[in-house]
Amino acid sequence: MSTPDKRTTFSLVMTVHDQAEEIRNELPRLLEQQYEDYEVIVVDEHSSDETADLLNYMKTDHPQLYTTFLPKYQFQQFRRRLAFTLGVKAARKEWIVFTDLTTTPPSHTWLEELSEYTGDSVLILGYVNRKSGDVKLKLFDEINAAKSIISKAEHWREGIGHNNWMRHLQRSTYYDFIAVRADLGHEALRLFA
Repeated sequence: MSTPDKRTTFSLVMTVHDQAEEIRNELPRLLEQQYEDYEVIVVDEHSSDETADLLNYMKTDHPQLYTTFLPKYQFQQFRRRLAFTLGVKAARKEWIVFTDLTTTPPSHTWLEELSEYTGDSVLILGYVNRKSGDVKLKLFDEINAAKSIISKAEHWREGIGHNNWMRHLQRSTYYDFIAVRADLGHEALRLFA
């Protein structure tokens, strides 16, 4: 558990590609968390729709929103990993939460609840019950302990497509988000496909 005198800080990192509608509908949930010290980092994977314009517009009302972009990249199979790497490099908080617009918990107190479990862990896998909104967490005291779960989920994800992979993972009950200590963010990325 985290100590009451020092609150955990979070960098929520996500990638988007041609998801203007999802950004418009889902991103405000993340930007309206009832938590003091967090940032939302969105890496645009060279979208061709109005994603970039919408993100820039939203930044005017939400100072905790940071955006960056991935230039057109010739090696498409590494695009997602590179985008997450840029997000990790931009992160300035103690914990990084890899998430997706469609799978983030619906509660405005989600980060408050998550902060209660960061003290003794280095990595947390989160599972969200879509009907009840309840969040279940699986805590790990070392990254390699989560390797088999993440690797299976990432292997299963291959071929599904960028926009729907976490939604499909949720159905297969692997995880909906990953929270990891920031100093271990790049090591956690090695577990991704």
